[in-house]
Amino acid sequence: MIIHLLRHGRTTANEKHLYCGSSDQPLSCGGIEELRQLKTKIPFPIAERYVTSGLRRTIETLKILYNKIPDAVIEELNEYNFGDFEMKTYDELKENPDYLRWILGEDHVPCPNGESREKFRKRIRYGFKLIREMKADSVFTVCHGGVIASLMNMLFSGQKLSYDEWLPKNGHGYTIEISDTVMSFNPI
Repeated sequence: MIIHLLRHGRTTANEKHLYCGSSDQPLSCGGIEELRQLKTKIPFPIAERYVTSGLRRTIETLKILYNKIPDAVIEELNEYNFGDFEMKTYDELKENPDYLRWILGEDHVPCPNGESREKFRKRIRYGFKLIREMKADSVFTVCHGGVIASLMNMLFSGQKLSYDEWLPKNGHGYTIEISDTVMSFNPI
């Protein structure tokens, strides 16, 4: 099976460096143009099935790149739920005791009214399982940077890359090939 994981195009929240997870943000004008340019430069892979997380920015990205609507929505592939930190910057939060507890805390410490890293990883592992269970030889998935970086970190832990090193730029991602004995990846 071949699974393509692509990060959605750029949003205003990305441009302003906001924590943006569950907010249903559209692509920015610059993000739309950037995807149109990427489409002329990168041979985006064709797949049997097309999936998104269901958030507007993922659906818009799929529409721009493939002129398609998703065959399936897997909400478990939504970005991290930042709760009370949603749509705020590091500078706005850096002295907030709840933020410091979360950012410096263990994986089980949640954002207030959000989720923990542990819960997030469990959720996206299940989302990846749902992709693998699709009756298709290839699936193209438009989701989120945090989802992709976390999945790649879990799936390819032997690579010894950090979360930040796995984090793809907007409009980029990875192709994962899965056989009975081997799992490999290439960047998109």
